[in-house]
Amino acid sequence: MDIFQGLIIGVIEGFTEFLPISSTAHMVLAANAMKIAQTDFIKSFEIIIQFGAILSVVVLYWKRFLVDFESLKRVLAAFIPTAVIGFILYKIIKTYLISNETIIVWSLFLGGIFLIVFELFHREKDTAHEDLSTIPYGKCVAIGLFQCFAMFPGVSRSAATIIGGLILNLKRKTIVEFSFLLAVPTMLAASVLDLLKSGSSFSPSQFEVLAVGFIVSFIVAIISIKFLLNFIKKHTFIPFGIYRIIIALIFMASMYFSIH
Repeated sequence: MDIFQGLIIGVIEGFTEFLPISSTAHMVLAANAMKIAQTDFIKSFEIIIQFGAILSVVVLYWKRFLVDFESLKRVLAAFIPTAVIGFILYKIIKTYLISNETIIVWSLFLGGIFLIVFELFHREKDTAHEDLSTIPYGKCVAIGLFQCFAMFPGVSRSAATIIGGLILNLKRKTIVEFSFLLAVPTMLAASVLDLLKSGSSFSPSQFEVLAVGFIVSFIVAIISIKFLLNFIKKHTFIPFGIYRIIIALIFMASMYFSIH
């Protein structure tokens, strides 16, 4: 991977990280389209630059982290299931799942169908929980469990947490912002764990590519967050479900013709 390719994937990561369309899926599929082999460094790159995007949340929601301790405690409670399960399954995820194009494409496809069906039947109740700082801890842990479904690449961390929150009767804007905040400890832990296990094998040039992807994803993610917050004021997630199905069908067709 060269710096230009790192920049392209950084843009893709930054824009898709907070949308319910799976940033990991888009990075892996983009890398495959650019004929970038899924080496250990590329897998690490795809994990670590996600934290670059996540830092945009710290910039935009810094008061939540420095002042609103009640919200912070609930975010940490939701993080616990991911931390435990992610640590246990780290090797399986990185070795067998993260670069499996078949799993990714089918996750995109089935997730798109689920997203559409869910939105068609979901109705937000008047009693839906609005105050992020008073979400019951049990619901926070349950949201963390929903997030664990995103360990299958293509599911989408944001989609899993948002749908989980809607099922648990949280208002749309509340669970979207909670998903933003929950991404910070989740991707910080994933990035640190990966650097500890793989960072010593990176060359100086690979660190340069990583830095470019990291910075670009951070800048683009700020735009993506603002876009999503404006989008959900008037729209459901059905357009994202349709998009997931279309992109999955395109890559299914590509995989089929590459074999035949």
